[in-house]
Amino acid sequence: MKFLVSRELGKLAKWLRILGFDTVYFRQNNKSSLVITAMRENRVVLTRNNKILEDRLLKTIFVKSLSVKEQLKEVLSNLDITPDQKLMFTRCTICNTQLEHIEKDNIKSKVPSYVFDSQEDFFCCKVCGRIYWRGSHWGNVVEVIKGLKT
Repeated sequence: MKFLVSRELGKLAKWLRILGFDTVYFRQNNKSSLVITAMRENRVVLTRNNKILEDRLLKTIFVKSLSVKEQLKEVLSNLDITPDQKLMFTRCTICNTQLEHIEKDNIKSKVPSYVFDSQEDFFCCKVCGRIYWRGSHWGNVVEVIKGLKT
């Protein structure tokens, strides 16, 4: 499932990426470009903007909630999808690129020393250069996912 998230839902875009969904965060205020991008890339549009809903060519979900956890519930429920834990943290939360495994020795100067000493597996974004690892945030996200089911 691929998403295009309109500019008022930035936190939702980040969380969808954390869960492993291919998610474009559309920051522009240009409906025509949004429609073209969504159609060209076959993306479901998530928005809080009523004007975008007027375009019947798009699969669009109007997100009602202001809370990101409730927004996630809305989207997952509406599309009847469940996050796959194997896909969590496989995308860059900044630019949506698929992460690649990187050798530990190649990142020593790029992460705090306690992280380097306590972690074995590291992943990087080849586009923006951000480094990721399975820290305490991993367990926190798993707990959020469990909370989405209730």
